[in-house]
Amino acid sequence: MKVPKRNEKGFTLIELMIVIAIIGILAAIAIPQFTAYRARSYNAAANADLRNAITAQEGYYVDNDTYTNVIANVTGNYGVSTSSGVVLTLLSGTATYYNMYAWNQDAGSQAITYTIRGPGGEIFKQLP
Repeated sequence: MKVPKRNEKGFTLIELMIVIAIIGILAAIAIPQFTAYRARSYNAAANADLRNAITAQEGYYVDNDTYTNVIANVTGNYGVSTSSGVVLTLLSGTATYYNMYAWNQDAGSQAITYTIRGPGGEIFKQLP
């Protein structure tokens, strides 16, 4: 005696394996792109923080007729706060010029170091 078939609905194992393979391929494409986007945003934060520090350095010059060589004068007194992971360094400051650089340690091996020799200098990128 033959048992009558019920109207069963569902997916076969092959269909499920194909869907999982497609998801794996899409993830393999998306994850490296996501990592690159994150590194770009970290580097942009370092660049923006350096530009804010330049503005603060110029403000210090207006008030004191010299550039500072103490990072606390730039970050504390003139309201510059760095983003998470950004290292802002003031290498030197004299009556006529200053050297500063910034990079974001969260960007890892893709971190770009931004350097300025001011006043009025161009920001240079040092690629990893």
